[in-house]
Amino acid sequence: MTAIESEAAPRLAGRREWTALVVLALPLLLVSMDVSILYFAVPQISTDLHASPTQQLWIFDIYGFVLAGLLVTMGAVADRIGARKLLLVGAFAFSATSVFAAYAGSAGQLIAARAVLGIAGATLMPSTLSMVRALFHDERQRGQAVGAWTGVMTAGVGLGPVLSGFLLAHFWWGSVFLVNLPAMALLMVAGPLLLPRSEPRPGRRFDVVSSVLSLGAVLPTVYGIKQWATHGTDARWIACIAAGLVLGVLFARRQQRHPDPMIAPALLRNRRFRAALAGNVVCAFALIGNAVFMTGYLQLVLGHDALEAAWWSLVPTVAVGFSAPFAAGLGQRFGQARVAAGGLVVGATGFVVLTTIGTHSLVATLVGGGALAAGLVLTMTICAELVLAALQPEEAGAGAAVSEAASELGGALGIAILGSIGAAAYHASAAAHLPAALAAGPAGDSLPGALTVAGHGPHAAVAAWRGSRLAEETISR
Repeated sequence: MTAIESEAAPRLAGRREWTALVVLALPLLLVSMDVSILYFAVPQISTDLHASPTQQLWIFDIYGFVLAGLLVTMGAVADRIGARKLLLVGAFAFSATSVFAAYAGSAGQLIAARAVLGIAGATLMPSTLSMVRALFHDERQRGQAVGAWTGVMTAGVGLGPVLSGFLLAHFWWGSVFLVNLPAMALLMVAGPLLLPRSEPRPGRRFDVVSSVLSLGAVLPTVYGIKQWATHGTDARWIACIAAGLVLGVLFARRQQRHPDPMIAPALLRNRRFRAALAGNVVCAFALIGNAVFMTGYLQLVLGHDALEAAWWSLVPTVAVGFSAPFAAGLGQRFGQARVAAGGLVVGATGFVVLTTIGTHSLVATLVGGGALAAGLVLTMTICAELVLAALQPEEAGAGAAVSEAASELGGALGIAILGSIGAAAYHASAAAHLPAALAAGPAGDSLPGALTVAGHGPHAAVAAWRGSRLAEETISR
């Protein structure tokens, strides 16, 4: 190797960088877990804090709404003040707010705390991916680090309900927030020692109008999609989605004209970057949408309680552990486009297995879910690599934030669209198989309604038997 080639070769990461990745993974795991960690805690919280049904919904949902809405803004802030500084500030805010949430004295206080947690979470997610780019310069090592990052983020959402169930079996509901403190404390102590300093760029102005437009684009869109999934089609939710899309167009146009845009126009024109965003949307759509069906199938058809279903739903993440770390190596050997397409094929195979279960088979459910998760996370890892490769150091925060926002949007679409398709399929099957008197009532609306009816009245047996058959038909459709 010549001296010129040696100088041009990227510096390999050592023990310090890999240790820093572990430190970064802990807050990422907690931020992704907080999306679902209240799964079992809401009943206790509503009893202790006397929360109304509307307040219960906001306690659960406000975190995800604020997180999604502020990702792009916080990515731009990271590029201006430095990703490490924003990461440490966010970790402190997340810790302090977790204590406040754990000891909240009213439902309103807890909703406010969850909103602030969403703000802090929005500072952490793009900053961690931006720091991965700063830590790993070699393409192969960076791909391995991105694979680990993707696997941790995916596992966090599934681990949240399990950890929540374990903590609530031994402690009070505030423990689901206090569990954040040790990892955040470790980040605040080890971060300044292990993470590279990011140089602030004071010359770049922060565009407040673009920040408002980005929030206005993401927040009503995600809110409208989730309300659509929960309450069905309604002009109000369609109006929210339309308003978000209009503001999104205005945001994109402003980035083209502003002298200090939050997202560089060249990045928006980069085909590889756009392809990676599209891949994130598609994979999150399928992954999160399937999780809704899989959880329902485990509980309502196979008969497991909520905590058992949460434990079994973690099994497919084992397959993720075998796919995400090898994505970089496979991409270098066979080409990133081929590996990303192969991941989609594997994911589609998992869907085929899930839709041809035919019997009450836990093994088939877990095998199909594992293939689905492994394939889609493989593709998502390649997409994350493409995002980082397309970014310049000065735009790493904003670019990573856009990628995260795309995943949030894809997940919301998966819940809404696949949930609506599932509801429509169930209604069609109910009309075909249930007696008219049952089909017109709760048993015809949903499987939980059918199982409720199954426990009461003269039609209990037929409702119970046909309800499980309807669930299988709904999933297979």
